[in-house]
Amino acid sequence: MKVRGAAVWIRVGIVLVFLGSTSLASPGQAKDAAPWTLSWSDEFNAPDGTAPDPAKWSFDLGGGGWGNNERESYTARPENAVQRGGNLVITARQEAYTGADGKAQQYTSARMKTEGKFAQAYGRFEARMKLPTGKGIWPAFWMLGADIGQVDWPKAGEIDVLEAIGPGTTVYSTLHGPGYSGAHALSTKFELPGGEAIDAGFHVYAVEWAPEAIRFYFDDHLIVEQTPKDLPQGTAWVFDHPFFLLLDLAVGGRWPGDPDATTALPAQMLVDYVRVYRK
Repeated sequence: MKVRGAAVWIRVGIVLVFLGSTSLASPGQAKDAAPWTLSWSDEFNAPDGTAPDPAKWSFDLGGGGWGNNERESYTARPENAVQRGGNLVITARQEAYTGADGKAQQYTSARMKTEGKFAQAYGRFEARMKLPTGKGIWPAFWMLGADIGQVDWPKAGEIDVLEAIGPGTTVYSTLHGPGYSGAHALSTKFELPGGEAIDAGFHVYAVEWAPEAIRFYFDDHLIVEQTPKDLPQGTAWVFDHPFFLLLDLAVGGRWPGDPDATTALPAQMLVDYVRVYRK
């Protein structure tokens, strides 16, 4: 979740409530059978050592805690975000670092967004990723309403396609809006089939978003469908306008807690691709 800071969007992102079903369904049970057309993508196939495409991505920078007492300073350095081996590699490192904001932190990482470069209402939004695990490690693939500069958070809306914390057999899929944000968000906790750890391999994390429904997927398994009927009484469905994309790897914070002696660092979030489709 986000609130506005002086120069950046501040991530709070605390998901504490379990709402919704974790049962699996075959793809045909809920997927829209109409064909998809690719409208935007990044395949991250540039030569090794290449920075993320500046025509597609910009960076949030700094170490002010992002509204959640996070412990990293976000940078745009290749040490924290680079293309390598056909993937985007976001790396969280343990290192003393002070960014241009003057905020000293003991960890660095990267947070990327398509704000001002690409946004879309409705469609299928997916990323194929291999995620890191460990105490205090917090990877996320998410979306914010493109009007956040005008209406602020949470009125702009937030779709958390994927968040993961802890040992790494669980992922969270969440909607935030006015009257259902923070600890009161619509959040579904999903255990990977067979107790698989999320760092064991690549998986596709996706949403299929229609005017009156948002469906969350792990590979081809339906995690949950959220509709206006699932909202708390008296609140509004704000998922009716373009959203932009974000990828980040946070370290520490109120939800995951801080890293400890068991946390393996550096930690890497590998993104094979991000693709967006429309009907």
